[in-house]
Amino acid sequence: MPVHMTTLSSCSGCASKISAKMLTEILRPTQGLFAAADYPDLLVGLESPDDAAVWKLDDGRGLVLTTDFFTPIVDDPYDYGRIAAANAISDIFAMGGTPFMALNIAALPPDLDPAILQRIMLGGAEAAKGAGVVIAGGHTVRDAEPKYGLAVVGFVDLENMFTKGGARPGDVLVLTKPLGFGTTTTALKRGKADAASVAAVVKWMTTLNRDASRLAREFKLKAVTDVTGYSLLGHSSEMVKASGVAYHIHYDQVPFVPESVQYAQASIFPGGADDNREFYSPNITFKRDLAGWQQMSLFDPQTSGGLLMAVPGDKLDGLQKRAVEMNQPIWLIGEVSEGSGVHVD
Repeated sequence: MPVHMTTLSSCSGCASKISAKMLTEILRPTQGLFAAADYPDLLVGLESPDDAAVWKLDDGRGLVLTTDFFTPIVDDPYDYGRIAAANAISDIFAMGGTPFMALNIAALPPDLDPAILQRIMLGGAEAAKGAGVVIAGGHTVRDAEPKYGLAVVGFVDLENMFTKGGARPGDVLVLTKPLGFGTTTTALKRGKADAASVAAVVKWMTTLNRDASRLAREFKLKAVTDVTGYSLLGHSSEMVKASGVAYHIHYDQVPFVPESVQYAQASIFPGGADDNREFYSPNITFKRDLAGWQQMSLFDPQTSGGLLMAVPGDKLDGLQKRAVEMNQPIWLIGEVSEGSGVHVD
């Protein structure tokens, strides 16, 4: 039987990222300290808001590095470990890389039942092994609230690397997981989520983005990111800025986990959704009359979300057929045009 952390999913900071606005302020004093010209082999990291840093090893390969960790968002410690590991590893997949090694990052309460801590670590280890990643060590400290995640390293073929830039007019926007994780886990935190709803989002959050990344690499896509804490609209906003284009997202084509809609309609969202709306709204135009909860659903932070891809029109049919062969879910949610900003209709 699984061990349940019945109180830990109600923690005050569950899976919350520092808001984009606050992070910008925090990092302001360090701007210019590391000049890109001084690190010519650091291909991604200093001047772009991408998912991971990339260091050039030779003319063909790069080393991809990332880290991510957070407090519990579900009650089952094994699922928490799996979600945290899948979420961290996703950043390597979102760059088109192949992860191979990771280190645990953990803050653990010394008075918590050791069986619970074992389940967290086991969940993370088994998720990593399923991704082809060996956990080769790590670092732990004491803390009153559990925090767990991974530092992950992988290799990437530089010719086929993904970034948030590279989208072109005429591309079609493709998403590989539905939305609704943030609102559901917040409902759990508030004691309002039913077991079926939690199970539905856990299934998605523990699904690796490996096959989705493999699909994008096979079709040599360029503009790809994963949809995580800054929401579908936040990450879309970063992509249009990096690419110099406009995104048009069709709300009726955006997938949501069906069980999550009831919580969105009740306006149950994490604080990060408000942060995302405040920071990214200047770049977003709503061209149709959506209810407040519908708009907020697009600002909802996701944990271990899917990949958002810009697919050239001449590759779309082939990509759709291959996705069916791979049993990889995809949804066509919009298109790219000339212009700027993200437009929702």
